Amino acid sequence: MLHKTLHATVIVLLMMTGTVYAQMPTPGLHLKDETPSRTKEQREYDKALDRAYQSSIKKIPDAEKKSVDPWGNIRPSPPVAAKNKQ
Repeated sequence: MLHKTLHATVIVLLMMTGTVYAQMPTPGLHLKDETPSRTKEQREYDKALDRAYQSSIKKIPDAEKKSVDPWGNIRPSPPVAAKNKQ
């Protein structure tokens, strides 16, 4: 009985120290965003990059317009409907 109580106490202590360490702040980890706001030149540069990106994206041909069947060479063609002989 004493052996089980001792193990249970050790487990409870380890669990308590784990929660204490989890609540302590870790060095190098900051929850707030400490980066300074961007300057006007940096924002203009970002806008220029975005415009260049959008214009290059528009130059890429639309893949949705062409229906490509990747299994077209493997799949057998559908059977031709036979004419009714009457």
